[in-house]
Amino acid sequence: MPLKLNEAQKRYQTYLESNGKANATVIAYVKDVEQLAEYAAQQEKNNVDEVNYEDISQFKELLKNRRYASKSISRKINSIKSFFRYLENEGLVDQNPAQEISHPKFEQSPPRFLQKLEYRALRDTCRSDARIFAIVELLLQTGMRISELANLKMEDIDLERGVVYIQPYKSRDGRKVPLNKAAKQALINYLKVRPKAKEKHVFLTKTCRPFLVRNIRAAINRYFKLAGIQEAIVNDLRNTFIVEQLKAGTPLVYVSQLVGHKRITTTEKYLQLIDDRQEMAPEVEIEEL
Repeated sequence: MPLKLNEAQKRYQTYLESNGKANATVIAYVKDVEQLAEYAAQQEKNNVDEVNYEDISQFKELLKNRRYASKSISRKINSIKSFFRYLENEGLVDQNPAQEISHPKFEQSPPRFLQKLEYRALRDTCRSDARIFAIVELLLQTGMRISELANLKMEDIDLERGVVYIQPYKSRDGRKVPLNKAAKQALINYLKVRPKAKEKHVFLTKTCRPFLVRNIRAAINRYFKLAGIQEAIVNDLRNTFIVEQLKAGTPLVYVSQLVGHKRITTTEKYLQLIDDRQEMAPEVEIEEL
């Protein structure tokens, strides 16, 4: 019996989840495949073996006509290639119709990072909010991911030694990150006013629930706006840490380890943002592990 596209989607989702893919990645990949399936259904094709190279090419052209960014189209092509590669490996299709589909050409913008005046303005704006100030300082001074910060538990923080232990999560390895004076003091100030609760997460809401990633992002975006910082996102704090470390002459391999990059080539792309190897501002000075 022919395999329906919607049934194939469910199997593919189970496959991604069983292989430890992050929840956000699973959702994105499945939605991309679902979008292709919807297009195929409009062409009266509901089975996986009915979708061919021309269908995927036309779907790609449709996305372009709908003014999807080249980067978004490329991501959807990645999802579709992964989907059909899974089906082929499982023997559910005889051949992979997405194998020869090319990615759109696009110029990848360099990572955005905050200038000194910007991160100083952000700090000044949120300084009266101990929780958000501590979050901003940790992201800015350690380069950790927002998801890693949201998952921090009280036992992961060692103020005496001045380190934070980021626990392994799915495909990511754990690591130890140093806390400099600014980050340590901001964290101490927050812990003084942190709600007294059995909840182990470091950052909590007023009702003593874990402060979720989406809420952290929304709060920082609000402070970006209040500080007059335009076109910035939370990940730019992580980018700022990387750039400032490299400006200060910190070895590339060490920076890569600090921020948890799997490939050093990921860290290398930040070198293009450095005009000269100047000293960092005191607020983000380096402390050795």
